[in-house]
Amino acid sequence: MKQTWRWFGPRDMVSIDDTLQAGVQGIVSALHHIPTGAVWTPEDIAQRQREIATMKDGSASGLAWDVVESLPVSEDIKKQQGNWRAHVANYITSMKNLAAAGIEVICYNFMPVLDWTRTDLAWPLPTGATCMRFDLADFAAFDLHILARPGAVDDFDATLKEEAARRFAAMSEARKVQLAENVVFGLPGAAENFSLEDVRAHLAEYDCISEDRLRQNLLDFLTEIIPTAERLGLRLCCHPDDPPVPLLGLPRIMSTEAHYKALVDGVDSPANGITLCSGSLGARPDNDLPGMMERLGDRVHFLHLRNVTRETDDLRGSFHEAEHLGGDTDMVALIEAALREEARRRAAGRADWSIPFRPDHGQDILDDHGRKAQPGYPLIGRLKGLAELRGIVAALEPRVRV
Repeated sequence: MKQTWRWFGPRDMVSIDDTLQAGVQGIVSALHHIPTGAVWTPEDIAQRQREIATMKDGSASGLAWDVVESLPVSEDIKKQQGNWRAHVANYITSMKNLAAAGIEVICYNFMPVLDWTRTDLAWPLPTGATCMRFDLADFAAFDLHILARPGAVDDFDATLKEEAARRFAAMSEARKVQLAENVVFGLPGAAENFSLEDVRAHLAEYDCISEDRLRQNLLDFLTEIIPTAERLGLRLCCHPDDPPVPLLGLPRIMSTEAHYKALVDGVDSPANGITLCSGSLGARPDNDLPGMMERLGDRVHFLHLRNVTRETDDLRGSFHEAEHLGGDTDMVALIEAALREEARRRAAGRADWSIPFRPDHGQDILDDHGRKAQPGYPLIGRLKGLAELRGIVAALEPRVRV
């Protein structure tokens, strides 16, 4: 399992020098400054590769850009509206440019409107650490009383609506603003940041798009791009919904094992694969992460290893980001399943036998509190998580057999 690290580019508060000291073996990055739907040029790709390959003093880092996360899919493609055909063509051109630069793994997602959604970006824990949290009652307060989405009243039961009204009434104006900003924060480092009016406009355009329609739009997109990916030797991997439940009246199509089975069966190609994110999928109590790795492992091209603590047993409930070996996912069992998949691939002679993983998210601890890194991406918290994950791999790897 190759140890990688997500890096948001030269403006990231965590430097390439820092990642080397963390002991990583490769970098996960993207060109966040390029608008979604536009082409990633060879020049822009080469510039990011140089930035990854160079330390502050100009010496070689020895690191390479191993995984793209993400080559974003435009809202036009997801809805099959507007410039979606031009955006698909641009996506294919970007894929060709990435392949020419020697990059083989591309992570993307197909979440409508927003990427991951949280109500708190720095929720205090008893240890003094902070973490990201999704509080269902606060989210309901946002949906019902701040966004005031038509139809929101039908998405929550009476008890939750009463609690949301109580929370909203007690909120300061500053907390209302902060909650709205947290929910629509979107992908860290992304080119676009949505306002409430932007969100309302996007939501309105999804009124006529069902779960089945969105899934078909994804399969149509993959039908267009996967033949090129196969020819270029690329491995595409779809990231799950985060959280893996319906939000804001939007369809969710990457939340369960059944969803992923439909993805890989719908466009049956080794190039059409999965980003198995244990944190996103683990927020849902009916997802069996080690079992998913066993049953779908031959299509897992990238692993996000993080953990969450579910605060209720409800299918849709509150949760917060846990320590990597804490929370509700059995990380030891998941890593063991991943190592067994690697052993199977190696025995079969697959060139892609090594599955890259990264310590996803992390709690802010120690001097993370003063560093002001991207929410969810602290230096010390992720370093601690990587060390824990590395220890599990070191303990299990010698004993795992096909």
